[in-house]
Amino acid sequence: MRILIVKTSSLGDVIHNLPVVSDIRRHFPMAVVDWCVEESFAAIPPLHPGVGKIIPVAVRRWRKHLATGATWREMAAFRRNLQADAYDAVIDTQGLVKSALMARQARGPSLGYAADSAREPLAARFYERNFSVARELHAVVRNRRLAAAALGYALDDELDYGIEVAPAGFSWLPHRPYVVFLTATSRDDKLWPEANWLALGRQLNSLGISAVLPGGSTVERERASRLADGIPGAVAAPAMNIPDLAALLAGGRAAIGVDTGLTHLAVALKVPTVALYTATDPGLTGVLGVGFHRNLGGKAQIPSPEAVMVELQAALA
Repeated sequence: MRILIVKTSSLGDVIHNLPVVSDIRRHFPMAVVDWCVEESFAAIPPLHPGVGKIIPVAVRRWRKHLATGATWREMAAFRRNLQADAYDAVIDTQGLVKSALMARQARGPSLGYAADSAREPLAARFYERNFSVARELHAVVRNRRLAAAALGYALDDELDYGIEVAPAGFSWLPHRPYVVFLTATSRDDKLWPEANWLALGRQLNSLGISAVLPGGSTVERERASRLADGIPGAVAAPAMNIPDLAALLAGGRAAIGVDTGLTHLAVALKVPTVALYTATDPGLTGVLGVGFHRNLGGKAQIPSPEAVMVELQAALA
């Protein structure tokens, strides 16, 4: 059996789809599972040993350069790559018109959400078969239920992201236990106040635990450096790729993160995690996994450093 998963973005959504691969391989051990994903997030699916071929797509970049010949040549190459293999099932767990069109172009029956379940109901028209999955379920559960319905197996309660990464051995890491502070997110209203990070970091330092602060963009790394300067024993990490970030997280005693995909990656790695929400409701898209994890806050609710520390102490214990 050869299966293609279409889940293109974003970082958290791609991570939420990893348990689908575990489910498929548990029920069909010899299945080959390929994955179509946005180029920016193409490093995530290979973290799962059950994923085969990666088919990168660049819709976000192509939209900005539609008038260039290079873009159209890349689009043609993507289509050839998408159609290079025949599939027994092409499952679109994204539920958007653009992802449904990609699934429809692949060589195999396209399967996805019904109109009452898809994020964009029009997407359902492009699937050969579609399935209703309650919108009130967590995103991870929705992905798993769709794949189970599409492939005809009974879904069990075993939630497995399927990734295992060796802890980092970076020379710049502190020579004592550390907690990873994931301070960066896509929207300013999702940020946790810097004063809170400083207070939490100082409390951890008093316990002999360092804070390590990664950052992607220039602005994010500047924030990380600014916070590290105010926290004794803290380290601002250099620019890192996804595999290195996964290794950094795997070596931490715990992770504290705002509403960002890397916080979900920490949970997928079974790292004790406290997720902080200030502008969004974590009910359907909060962190979900096995082991210790907590969602704190919500819309217009800012968790206090004291509340975070209470949860973190339970994780560290």
